[in-house]
Amino acid sequence: MTDVIQKPEAPLNFIRAIVEADIKAGKNGGRVQTRFPPEPNGYLHIGHAKSICLNFGIARDYNGVCSLRFDDTNPSKEEVEYVESIEEDARWLGADWGANRFFASDYFERIYACAERLIEMGKAYVDDQSAEQIRENRGTLTAPGVNSPWRERTPEENLDLFRRMRAGEFEEGSRVLRAKIDMAAANVVMRDPALYRIKKAHHHRTGDAWCIYPMYDFAHCLSDAIEGVTHSVCTLEFENNRELYDWVLDTLGFDPRPRQYEFARLNLTRTVLSKRKLIQLVQEGHVTGWDDPRMPTISGLRRRGYTPEAVRDFCERIGVARSENTVDVALLEHCVREDLNKRAARRMAVLKPLKLVVENYPEDQVEEFALQNNPEDERAGTRTAPFSKVLWIERDDFRQTPPPKYFRLAPGQEVRLRGAYYVTCTGFSADDSGEVTEVRCTYDPATRGGWSQDGRKVKGTIHWVSAAHAVEAEVRLYDFLFTVDNPSADKDFKTHLNPDSLETLAGCKLEPALDEARPGDRFQFERLGYFTADAKDCRPGALVFNRTATLRDTWAKIEKKG
Repeated sequence: MTDVIQKPEAPLNFIRAIVEADIKAGKNGGRVQTRFPPEPNGYLHIGHAKSICLNFGIARDYNGVCSLRFDDTNPSKEEVEYVESIEEDARWLGADWGANRFFASDYFERIYACAERLIEMGKAYVDDQSAEQIRENRGTLTAPGVNSPWRERTPEENLDLFRRMRAGEFEEGSRVLRAKIDMAAANVVMRDPALYRIKKAHHHRTGDAWCIYPMYDFAHCLSDAIEGVTHSVCTLEFENNRELYDWVLDTLGFDPRPRQYEFARLNLTRTVLSKRKLIQLVQEGHVTGWDDPRMPTISGLRRRGYTPEAVRDFCERIGVARSENTVDVALLEHCVREDLNKRAARRMAVLKPLKLVVENYPEDQVEEFALQNNPEDERAGTRTAPFSKVLWIERDDFRQTPPPKYFRLAPGQEVRLRGAYYVTCTGFSADDSGEVTEVRCTYDPATRGGWSQDGRKVKGTIHWVSAAHAVEAEVRLYDFLFTVDNPSADKDFKTHLNPDSLETLAGCKLEPALDEARPGDRFQFERLGYFTADAKDCRPGALVFNRTATLRDTWAKIEKKG
C-alpha cells in the first residue's frame, strides 16, 4: 500500500498492539483499514508527518488499506491550493493511497440522510438559539447545561425546518441542527452538540449546491463508517469527542463500525504547530509563505533540504504513545544530518570570502586536484577542483592576532589547504578601517595533495576556492524561527520571533562543480554544513542555496550524555 516506513517491521506501539489483537480475535474479518484525514485549510506540518507514517505504516504492515480523505466540511476556509499541497506533501513523504482518495463532500447526501434519520428517531432537533446563547447554556464542568426552549419540537416540525434550512430559507447563524442527548452529561461534548449549521459559502468541490454543512464530528465518524475504516486513529485532543463518535454510529446502527483510538500529538521545541498560528505567520508576512524554509510545514522542510527518509526516521524514533511530551528539535536535525551525511556530495564553498594570494605559485599555472565526493559512500567517486595563484578563503579562517588554540591562518602560521598544499602566512593588507582585504602566503610544493613528505604535521585545515574559476551564489542561512523552546506559552507567541532567523549572503564563492547544481540538489559544504539548491529561486547562472543544517550535532551530544 505504501513505502512510508522503509523497514520490514516497525516497533510495536500501543496502536499496533490493538491492531494485532483485533486481527487475532477475528474482528472485522481480520481486515485492517486506516485513513489520513486532513482538513484542506492549510499546509501539512511535521505533526501530520507522524500521523501519515502511523496510518499508512499500519496499513502496509498488516496488508490493509489506508485512504487519503479530505474533511472538507468548512468551505469558507478551504481552498484547492491546500488540497494540492497536501497531496504533494503526503506523496513526497512516501504515502501511496492508490485509488483511495476521498472527500467528506463525496458523502454529503448520505450524511444529510443520516441527519434526517436522527430527526425521525427523535434524536436531533433544530435549535433557533444563537451561537452565543448555545455557548452560555451549555454549562460548565461542574454545572449542567440548560435545555434549549426548542428542544421539544416534534420530529415532523424539526424535519420541516431542517429541509427548509437546506433549501436556503434561513439566514446564516439563525438555526442549527443539534443532537438530542443529555444537557447534564458529564462530558460537555455530549450536551446536545451541533450536527449541522447554515453556511452560505461556495464550496471548492460542490459549488453552491449546499448552504448547510455537517460539523466535523458528525461528518468524520460517518465518513469513516461509509468507507469501512476499522481503526480511526487521531490525536488526544479528540479523546473527549470519542463518546460522540460512538453515539452517532451506535444510534444509527452501523455494525460493524470503526473504533477511534487516540495518541499524543507531536510537540516540538522552538516552533509552533498550531495551524491557526502558522496561518498568522504567513498572512502577516513574518515568513515568505507556507514553504518558507523556517516553517515546520512539510513543504518548508522539503524546500530547506530535508529528505523524506530523515523525516520518516524522526517519526519512528519519537514513537507513538498516549502521554503528551515535547520533542527537542535537535533530534529532528540529528536525523537530517545522519541521512545527509550518507547521501550529500561534498563541495567547497566560501560564504564570506577573503582573498588569499600564494606568492610563490606560478602566475599562469592551474592544477587540478581530485577530491572525494563523499567519504561515506565509496560509490560516489571523485571530482576535480582547480587550484591557482589567487584563492578565496573564509574570512574567519584568518586572524591578525590569533587567540589561544587558533590553528588557522595567522602571520607566520602554517595550515593545510584541503586536498592541495601546506601554506604559510607571510603577510596581509587592510583598508583604512582596519578590515583585512588580502592575505599572502607561500606554499610548499612538496606537500602536493595536502600531505607532507617529511612527516611534519599541521593542526589546521581550511577549505578554499580558486578565484579565477569560482562561481557566485546567494546563500541563505536559516536559524530557528523562535528564540525560546515554547513560544506558545505566552499570550502572543510572536513576541518570541527570532529577528536573526535568516541571514542572506550575496557574492559567495563556490567551486565550479557547483555550477551544475539544480533545484533540490543537496550538498555538504565542507566545514560549513549541509546546503540545498533552492527549489524556487535557484537556476543556472543564478545559484541560490539554503542551509539545511549545520555540522554541529547538538542531539548527538545530548544522547551521549544521557
